[in-house]
Amino acid sequence: MTKSLTVKHAVFDLLRAFGIDRVFGNPGSTELPFLSDWPDGIDYVLGLQEASVVGMADGYAQATRNAGFVNLHSGAGVGNALGNIYTAHRNQTPLVITAGQQARSILPLQAFLYAERASEFPRPYVKYSVEPARAEDVPAAIARAYYTAMQPPCGPTFVSIPIDDWTHPAQPVSARQVTREIGPDPQGMKALAAALSESQNPALVVGPGVDRAEAVALTVKVAEKAKAAVWVSPFSARCSFPERHPQFAGFLHASPSQVSEALRPNDLVVVIGAPVFTFHVEGQAAIFDGATTIFQITDDPDAAAVTPVGTSIIATMKPALSLLLELLPETKRAAPRGRELPAAPTAADPLPVDYLLHALSKAMPDDAALVEEAPSHRPAMQKFLPMRGQDSFYTMSSGGLGYSLPAAVGIALGRPERRTVCLIGDGSAMYSIQALWTAAQRRLPLTVVVINNQGYGAMRSFSHVMQVRNVPGLDLPGIDFVAIAQGMGCDAVRVTKSSELVPMLKRSMTHQGVSLVEVMVDSAVPMLYARTGRV
Repeated sequence: MTKSLTVKHAVFDLLRAFGIDRVFGNPGSTELPFLSDWPDGIDYVLGLQEASVVGMADGYAQATRNAGFVNLHSGAGVGNALGNIYTAHRNQTPLVITAGQQARSILPLQAFLYAERASEFPRPYVKYSVEPARAEDVPAAIARAYYTAMQPPCGPTFVSIPIDDWTHPAQPVSARQVTREIGPDPQGMKALAAALSESQNPALVVGPGVDRAEAVALTVKVAEKAKAAVWVSPFSARCSFPERHPQFAGFLHASPSQVSEALRPNDLVVVIGAPVFTFHVEGQAAIFDGATTIFQITDDPDAAAVTPVGTSIIATMKPALSLLLELLPETKRAAPRGRELPAAPTAADPLPVDYLLHALSKAMPDDAALVEEAPSHRPAMQKFLPMRGQDSFYTMSSGGLGYSLPAAVGIALGRPERRTVCLIGDGSAMYSIQALWTAAQRRLPLTVVVINNQGYGAMRSFSHVMQVRNVPGLDLPGIDFVAIAQGMGCDAVRVTKSSELVPMLKRSMTHQGVSLVEVMVDSAVPMLYARTGRV
């Protein structure tokens, strides 16, 4: 062994070799040997709660397309973070998550802060999880965790590290090149190209895997050559097609009957970078009855395995779409007519959410990224806040709240040259409001728009849909987001009238640092899963 090299130094050398320049964490006693004499060139990003730490690392990883590195405090910290670890799993975000463990010598005594079977705690929502058998095995475990996290389908990994391992002697572990693109089966792609050529009315359903793979431009070329309508898959967490494109048909609801209704005119459906399909409510999925031919391109073998009908092609997006574009013949089909955007909403008091979203669309810089967590207002957002495509939109695939505000902080850290906008409901904001402190400390170019309807709007809507009454816990009066934000060092204003909205949004977008705009909106309940295929 090299006497001068320790586990800690070997791990930092690996991080540099992997291009990891930030560590996201919330420190505790079991992490202090790792944190002591912190090296130059690696930025420690402090979050004030572990779930926010993981959310920040998730956003940063998505922005930079490299694994985020997380350091949590013991098993208790992992417990605090589990909600956003699950979201990272569903988002397919590459993360290497580490957590402190008590010293090996006192683990048999069930010491304070020890975790029994620590590697089992975050399963099954990590791709790889280990507490190395020996201290000198830690660098190799970190390397394996990184390669596994970055291999499609990407996802979080976990390494539990006893407190006394960091100072143990270690051998260096060299970073290796591991290729990540997976080529498609040629025969499967030829069958897909033939089906598209023979189809009378094809549709593409694009999901978050397209945007993650930086394949939006390729998807546009395929759609234009195939002259196919393009839908967004249910609950897509990214924008994988320009939403003002003339072939853009709209957003599929997470309802079996409504997906089937929307795609009923199409004899061929090609699902790209998404499951077939993500549902939220029960219903008859006539789309699976055999009248519609279904193909799927996915980098996730599990997603292919659970697809109920049709042909699945396992491949990463760029090689698959490049080959499909090459194989597709020219077609004489007329290009389909896309959706028609509604007229601009009018101002009113109390302030309608539609008017807020339309005004936000006009106020955002062209290159801004929107991070959203306002589930009750998503149908209105899809109408009045169309996204431009690649790297323009992020949300959580899990449905678990508390992700988007810290994720917006991570995205702003990863792309400091452009504005990040977090659109969030008042109920969602309270899950991770402490993330504002990190953003304020770093003067990040972040605008946070809080839609305040003084309650859990999605739950109000579902109570109507499910015809249940007198449900407690849906109202949230008395929360002052301006005071909270100012207390953490942010610029903050409240909008109560429609006449105030546009000037306050414009001001916020140009503020040097973090600016929060709390917008008091009409508390009318939007109806989710309206009986229509297009939104």
